[in-house]
Amino acid sequence: MSSSSSQRSASRPHPLAPYGWDADWEAEFAPYAAQGLLPGRVVRVDRGQCDVVTAEGTVRADTEFVTPHDPSPSSRLRSSRGGPIRVVCTGDWAAVDPEGGDPRYVRAYLPRRSSFVRSTSSKRSEGQILAANVDHTIIAVPLTGDLDLGRIERFLALGWESGAQPVVVLTKADLVPDAVTLAHLVQDVETSAPGVPVLPVSATSGDGVDVLAAVVSGGTSVLLGQSGAGKSTLANALAGADVMAVQAIRDVDGKGRHTTTTRNLLVLPGGGVLIDTPGLRGVGLWDAGNGVGQVFSEIEELAERCRFHDCAHGAEPGCAVLAAVDDGTLPERRLDSYRKLMRENQRIVAKTDARVRAELRREWRLRGAEGKAAMEAKRGRVR
Repeated sequence: MSSSSSQRSASRPHPLAPYGWDADWEAEFAPYAAQGLLPGRVVRVDRGQCDVVTAEGTVRADTEFVTPHDPSPSSRLRSSRGGPIRVVCTGDWAAVDPEGGDPRYVRAYLPRRSSFVRSTSSKRSEGQILAANVDHTIIAVPLTGDLDLGRIERFLALGWESGAQPVVVLTKADLVPDAVTLAHLVQDVETSAPGVPVLPVSATSGDGVDVLAAVVSGGTSVLLGQSGAGKSTLANALAGADVMAVQAIRDVDGKGRHTTTTRNLLVLPGGGVLIDTPGLRGVGLWDAGNGVGQVFSEIEELAERCRFHDCAHGAEPGCAVLAAVDDGTLPERRLDSYRKLMRENQRIVAKTDARVRAELRREWRLRGAEGKAAMEAKRGRVR
């Protein structure tokens, strides 16, 4: 950068600063700047093309040729060959062709500081990235029915694994009849979300919106949840304008309808950036072992006191986890949910990791042999 450019940058903020551009991103982008490419943040992806906000304005660019954070032109790949995780995603910082290209292409994206990834709904062993470079994962849970704590724990596991700080937002709090009931609901979720802020919010009345706005005012947040959770209404409340389409709540069950169809990045008036996402029907884990451990941190701590270091918390003697269930300090539902998510995550990892597959096979054979021995011993006692 020339001295005059340095003086200009010191006198006024970079045009991309509201979108999260900082000195570290600028340093990462230096090899691409030397090639004459423009930096920009992806604000929307749609069918192989994306909208990228640059210092010159928002441009429409093709993502047919892109490589992850590799400035070498010879290394450009078709993004479809990289799998669903390697494709350009909302929230990415990208290197875009300068003006004059027809069509313009995203040539690369910078190394991601964090990424929210779930397993795809297809039968293939693939992960799908939903948002990149996020600081907070906002999990929207509507208070219009029974709380599905297991589903919240699943979202939280992926949230922790992403590298961002999860936050649970209990939406439509105005529909809860009284403050005592609302307090109990918040406490139930807090028990299932150790180390995670749990915020009751009503976008209709405005209650709690200012608290959430303060949380998301720094950095980038992604808004996640099932269809009808009130995400678009919440996004509008944070943005201070009707930037997202909203459909009316159904009279039959008090739930909203699916409205958002793409992931959109919005700059918030109070600071920070918000990525709104479509409703998620399925939330499969994707290599989220650390995230599961974070969600169930009390179980992980108890497990350190088990007699055997490889205790499966099933029927082993000296199991501190089972002892906590027996004395009521650990809800059995929490242990069941922990086991379920750990098994699911092992299956996902085993599909792509030969070593894990081999370990699982050995474990299954060992358990099968132990079960067979137990049955034979039982038959011997009966005789």
